[in-house]
Amino acid sequence: MMMAEAAKRSIALPVAVRGRIGIWLRERGSGLMALALLVGLGSGLGAIAFRWLITSATELFSGRPEYTAVPGAPHPWLPGLGIWFLVLVPAVAGLIYGPLVYWFAPEAKGHGVPEVMYAVSERGGRIKPQVSLVKALASALCIGGGGSVGREGPIVQIGSALGSTMGRGMRLTERRMRVLVACGAAGGIAATFNAPMAGPFFAMELILRDFTVESFGAVVLSSVTASVIGRAVMGNEAFLSLPAFHLQNPTEFLLFALLGVLVGASGVLFSKVLYRVEDFCDRIWRGPEWLRPGVGGLFLGLLLLVLPQMYGVGYPVLGNAINGNYAIWFLVVLLLGKMVATSLTIGIGGSGGVFAPALFIGGMGGTAFGLLAHGLVPEIAGSPGAYGLIGMGAAFAGSARAPMTAVIILFELTGQYSIILPLMLAVVVATLISRTLSRDTIYTTKLSRRGIDLDARQRRGRLPDRTVADVMDPLPETLTTRTKLSEAAQRLAQSTDSVLPVLDDEGCYRGCVTAGAVAEVLGDGTVDNGEVGDLLEIPPAIASGTKLVDALDSLVSVEVTAAPVLEEQGTQPVGWISHRTLLSCMGTTANSG
Repeated sequence: MMMAEAAKRSIALPVAVRGRIGIWLRERGSGLMALALLVGLGSGLGAIAFRWLITSATELFSGRPEYTAVPGAPHPWLPGLGIWFLVLVPAVAGLIYGPLVYWFAPEAKGHGVPEVMYAVSERGGRIKPQVSLVKALASALCIGGGGSVGREGPIVQIGSALGSTMGRGMRLTERRMRVLVACGAAGGIAATFNAPMAGPFFAMELILRDFTVESFGAVVLSSVTASVIGRAVMGNEAFLSLPAFHLQNPTEFLLFALLGVLVGASGVLFSKVLYRVEDFCDRIWRGPEWLRPGVGGLFLGLLLLVLPQMYGVGYPVLGNAINGNYAIWFLVVLLLGKMVATSLTIGIGGSGGVFAPALFIGGMGGTAFGLLAHGLVPEIAGSPGAYGLIGMGAAFAGSARAPMTAVIILFELTGQYSIILPLMLAVVVATLISRTLSRDTIYTTKLSRRGIDLDARQRRGRLPDRTVADVMDPLPETLTTRTKLSEAAQRLAQSTDSVLPVLDDEGCYRGCVTAGAVAEVLGDGTVDNGEVGDLLEIPPAIASGTKLVDALDSLVSVEVTAAPVLEEQGTQPVGWISHRTLLSCMGTTANSG
């Protein structure tokens, strides 16, 4: 009997321990950090494996680990075909990864980041576990087989799927699962580009589209962990060797601003071309989807036959351009060729990212601009390569509209602080140009075409489409402008929102007073008998007919947690609206949906 009871206790103890660990991981901030560390570890290892897959596939299909280091060279294993092997390679690769994507994970098709953004915004961070494996294999085959796309989109989707799988396994809330998805994206970017600072900004700016202390800390920890893992295996060198940057003349800032205009516009053009080509491919294709990459690969191969520099990611070509090895006309050809090659790769059903192609386009356009400026005003314009360098950031900002990520990643690629000011100028100008020319970015366009507006949904925060009058609370006990501060302190201490409305002698609304303001004045001992009217704060007026989303915007814009609701076209308060009430509405709507 005693032995049976002891056995029960020995079983119950691990169950209780597991229960406490589960609660810690699901509810505590330190638990989230532990999960972020594990996601960063997995993302770093995933980036290493993915890099190896790309290199192996490239060597299998082209005979070299990086074909664009010697573009136009024949396949060393098939010398009889000469350069014509380029026509067959994308088709053969497409025949392999096409069925793989179609049957096992259709989400793996395309450039990946929009699917992650959609999962975070609309699916609570839920991504199918098999996406990681299918995306890795399909993208490696596509890039290795000549697809002119980048590796950052796939690694973002791979890392995000890992974070989502871990979150679902731990039965995390949707809020925490979204953070883990962002952790996976940050870790993948950090390890792939050896850029631990750019990873968190990419995840926060594009995936979460929000900055909070808890989520930022988790994302940074994941990014650092992935970077450490990546550097331990792949080394600490930047993926691209770039020239030193020097500002030659203060007047050169005018040229950098003009560069931002031109290259920012080219980033928008890239987005437009990408979706126009994809639409064209959709219209003309009538066969089964699994066969589309194989047949379309023949057309991509013909383009590679004419312009072999478009094979794969093309970092060696980008390095040669920035180092001044190409003429202006050829840089323009490469810029346009990359737009078409990347668009065609995505249009035929290929799998890969558009981050690296955007950098490529900016590098070509920036260097061409630099060569032209150096020829026209040599006493002002510096090295053409410096313009190519800044053009890389401006093009990404123009296409993705992520200015912080653009600045940080280019700074990490160069390690030169002197680039910051001209880079920031060009990136900001490019972002403004992008907003002027296009409503959507290269990532959000794909979602907008499905009827999904991330900006509107983020702004509404899932609040119901009701007015303040529908949810407002009764007006709390008011103060007057003549109320003594000592009395106001007592009344505010009993207030749930630490703020109370203030009326004048005629009963008209004059503003609000906060507990913090009263405590600060009474605490310094300089005012013994002050009045509330001396400490008024006037938050934006909220009318009873105001939409809930607009009321939330008004409260967020000022440092008060609540405000009175005024009658339409009047000055009399008729109710009270607070953060607490609006967040309660948000939670009710999310749970009911």
